[in-house]
Amino acid sequence: MATDAAQPGRAGALRRFADSDLFWSFRRSPVTLAAAAATALLVLGALLAPVLAPHNPFDLASLNLLDARDPPAWEAGGSWTYPLGTDDQGRDVLSAILYGMRLSLFVGCASILLALVLGVGLGLLAGYAGGWVDALIMRIADVQLSFPAILVALLVDGVARGLLPHERQDEIAVYVVVLAIASSIWVQFARTVRGSTLVERAKEYVQAARIVGVHPVLIAWRHVLPNAMGPVLVIATINLAIAIITEATLSFLGLGLPVTQPSLGTLIRIGENFLLSGEWWILLFPGLALAGLALAVNLLGDWLRDALNPKLR
Repeated sequence: MATDAAQPGRAGALRRFADSDLFWSFRRSPVTLAAAAATALLVLGALLAPVLAPHNPFDLASLNLLDARDPPAWEAGGSWTYPLGTDDQGRDVLSAILYGMRLSLFVGCASILLALVLGVGLGLLAGYAGGWVDALIMRIADVQLSFPAILVALLVDGVARGLLPHERQDEIAVYVVVLAIASSIWVQFARTVRGSTLVERAKEYVQAARIVGVHPVLIAWRHVLPNAMGPVLVIATINLAIAIITEATLSFLGLGLPVTQPSLGTLIRIGENFLLSGEWWILLFPGLALAGLALAVNLLGDWLRDALNPKLR
């Protein structure tokens, strides 16, 4: 009986979503549909890398240096065993891209999640508490905004690597990069949530909750936060592409993920060393994958920002 009662509720929710302005805007935009399809294809390829990849680039025992720097299959000397060629270690470029995209997406999503938790929490605290707490958090945010995000990420990454034992740096490199990227982008979440909180805390429903004796923490969590979260989804979507590119930049500079766990940025750094010697495929295909992923996510973020903006409806 409970299942039968839940089915009409799900059907009604799906019907309301299909009739919503958001879905209408989505299906009326060919660019957004193409971006969504490209994002879904790339994400599925990354998630299903163990199934789709012809080889496992992380299995060092299966690598053969005699296969190093083989061209793509359609070039002279190429083989369909390695459709997009191999790199300097004999790794299949296609497999390395699928596994590398998996790492890049994990770092990007984890960075955004950590930045969201930190930024939303501090923004809510600053906006609701006010006073010296608000001034302190916002001054820290202002100081950080005076530096480019990549410099903040480089600073955090360098400090973390300096404090950690050298023999363990490769093991926890992923988490260090996540912390570095999140530290560079939490400010946008904090400032946005603070502004929304300042507006919401002056409204009548918040005043009514105070009068009936609801604890300030519960007011902020149950009432203010849900109404201040509207722009956060848009910021998270747009910053996901920035986080992925930042990780690629750190890896390209040799400060990101290790060579034994190649992300797209690491693959691009490796390919750059062989570009002038004619092995163009080592750089080109990972670069195209990174550019396509970042562009698709950015286009989705732009559409979501416009679709949720009431001034543009």
